[in-house]
Amino acid sequence: MENQTSQSEFIFLGFPGTGNFQTYLVVLFSLIYVLTILGNISIIILVRIQPRLHTPMYFFLCNLSFLEIWYTTVGVPKTIAIFMGKSRTISFSSCILQMYFMFSLGCTEQILLSAMAYDRYLAICYPLRYSTLMNTSLSALLAGGSWLSGFLLLSIPASLLAQLSFCGSNVINHFFCSIDSLVILSCTDTSVIETTTFIIAIIVILGSCSITLVSYVYIISTILRIPSAQGRQRAFSTCSAHLTVVIIWYSSTIFLYVRPSKENFVEMNKVVSIFNTVVTPLLNPFIYTLRNKEVKEALWKTFRRM
Repeated sequence: MENQTSQSEFIFLGFPGTGNFQTYLVVLFSLIYVLTILGNISIIILVRIQPRLHTPMYFFLCNLSFLEIWYTTVGVPKTIAIFMGKSRTISFSSCILQMYFMFSLGCTEQILLSAMAYDRYLAICYPLRYSTLMNTSLSALLAGGSWLSGFLLLSIPASLLAQLSFCGSNVINHFFCSIDSLVILSCTDTSVIETTTFIIAIIVILGSCSITLVSYVYIISTILRIPSAQGRQRAFSTCSAHLTVVIIWYSSTIFLYVRPSKENFVEMNKVVSIFNTVVTPLLNPFIYTLRNKEVKEALWKTFRRM
């Protein structure tokens, strides 16, 4: 189908407010962005230089940290420019690309988190066979499959969005190019793209959530059967960080995307989107550092060598 769009660029509305409020947002988002990049890079470096962390669990964690670096980079620098008032516009092609990469990375994170849950399930429920079951080939396959699936699935709505016509307002009531914001602006029938996006959201979000939920049902039941309190605590400590990240990520993502119509929730979507695009990438390295004994010990050992 021929691209009928008559809009060459869009204008981000961002968050309305006074000049002082915008300045506060610039400082806050800049600080968060720097901390996010440094925190996730530190996790990757720490895993690489500490041999005791060369396990499938931390291989997945490195993938997650690498993903978070790019996920936050796709949206946050542009958002800071919007708050500064220097770059509120974005071209049509750049908007489609930003949407594609942001949602592809988000989709990849969903699948990757479920793969990490499966890894914890094997480690806790089958400890003697774990190294055989979760070998290098399987962990690489799960990680690679997560990346490939995320980018392939989102190519469908991205291609459909590129075919829409935008002949009315070009103001996006958001701080990045989201699917629902573009759907609202389109002056053509969007039923196909809305249905497609909803189906993908159901498959990816609820599918990965189901895998994670089932994994943790088995994990918790196995932990509860451990006779000693110390053994239960040690077993739970290996998955508590991942569980915390899962709860934060899934709760906000399900609210944002598992709804047939989003037009009446634009303002709420912007607020909740901050958790996915800004807060979660920042919290991940700190959660895995503070709630994981092995990471804390490896970090302390690294500092003592410096």
